[in-house]
Amino acid sequence: MTSLSAEPTDARLSRDELRTLFLFEKLDDEQLDWLAGRGWVVEVPVGTTFIAEGDPAEVVVLLLQGTLAMSRRVGPDDVETVRTDQVGVYFGAMTAYVDAAESETYAASVRSISDLRVWVVPAGDFGRAVRDWFPMAMHLLEGLFMGLRRSQQIVGQRQQLLALGSLAAGLTHELNNPAAAAVRANAALRERVAGMRHKLAMLAHDEIDPKLLELLVDVQEEAVATVADAPELSPIEESEREDELTLWLDEHGVRQGWELAPVLTSAGTSPAFLDRVATEARPDMLDGAVRWLTYTLETELLLREITDSVTRISSLVAAAKQYSHMDRAPFQRANVHEGIKSTLAMLAGKLEGVTVVKDFDRSLPVIPLYAGELNQVWTNLIDNALQAMDGQGTLTLRTSLDGDHVRVEVGDTGPGIPEELRQRIFEPFFTTKPVGQGTGLGLDISYRIVVARHGGDLTVESQPGDTRFVVRLPLTERVPEVAVGVRA
Repeated sequence: MTSLSAEPTDARLSRDELRTLFLFEKLDDEQLDWLAGRGWVVEVPVGTTFIAEGDPAEVVVLLLQGTLAMSRRVGPDDVETVRTDQVGVYFGAMTAYVDAAESETYAASVRSISDLRVWVVPAGDFGRAVRDWFPMAMHLLEGLFMGLRRSQQIVGQRQQLLALGSLAAGLTHELNNPAAAAVRANAALRERVAGMRHKLAMLAHDEIDPKLLELLVDVQEEAVATVADAPELSPIEESEREDELTLWLDEHGVRQGWELAPVLTSAGTSPAFLDRVATEARPDMLDGAVRWLTYTLETELLLREITDSVTRISSLVAAAKQYSHMDRAPFQRANVHEGIKSTLAMLAGKLEGVTVVKDFDRSLPVIPLYAGELNQVWTNLIDNALQAMDGQGTLTLRTSLDGDHVRVEVGDTGPGIPEELRQRIFEPFFTTKPVGQGTGLGLDISYRIVVARHGGDLTVESQPGDTRFVVRLPLTERVPEVAVGVRA
């Protein structure tokens, strides 16, 4: 294997030969002579990687003869981006004229598909020529290059802050609901406990029959036990049960039975259950006994509400922890469903009015992934889908095995993406949203996380009413191959 020589060779191009290359066709004789004296010709055998991505960019190269292929590193793979035999194509240290703070490296690898003949000039000479010969163009190019890079950094940080703010607002909203419910239930519980104490004193003053007290205790424990197993009633069934209980309470002289019936219904109590109390209690004591039983059941329901609320808060905190992966290494083997579910929890405030369909293949294996970064992908894709549907429609999340990859689809029933826009949606700064509502970096960031970080693939399929972003992630971690070649 031969490689580009960092030292000049004896093979040179004349002024007229350089002029045939389209990059130099507008230069004058003096400029061409200057370049001819600083560049040289190199013969490159077939199958040689003579420019290696990531190596210091020391030369600019122009193709004179043969076919070459250019590739970029994407995760563990080399992805071919260009294959050409066009004479005069140039590559290598193409931004050598920019006065960048850091040293430039080759942005791609170049391999010879056939025997090549190339012309080489040192990066320093090429950069000096551009700066000296084209000062106005130099200012424009440098401003464009540096401006775009700085803009991407600033807007990228802004995008992350906006996403973080949106998630924080959604999480705060979701935490507020169960917290407020717990506070309300606690206040109501305090009143009910006081009511139970009052009713117990009333029963004691009436010299309650010990057998009746024993019955009330037994029935109370049985009633509390049925709360956990209370059947889910439809609105119609619930209304009918409340009417039955209200009728029973009225017939047995229990005051304001319409207030007690909803609690008894929620606890799963039936008229037959109350008949047991009525058979043992004296008529003048039945009202107090039923109210005591109702307070007991309502207390149990309030305790369950507090437990559910606190559990919801704990679940949201756990989801936030899972989403950010605060306690885990950045790279791990995990199930993609964990990240998707935690992302849904974070975005729950935006899901109101949207039907969420989760079609998960639970048999999927764990895969190597950067969980925190993938959660950013799920956030961007789901948030885009919700915006496309404008708050109503169906969000579909589907996972499946696709050969040696895990396939994740994020679908929406929005208006779709036109073909002419579909080709550009992964470009940095490209957005179809109104000014101020989108930075154009969400899908670009998602693409780079899926493709560059995970060696996967991110594509889009769209038609009106059915848009799907498809993420494919490899099942196994592949060891990156070492680029063949030497420093040019």
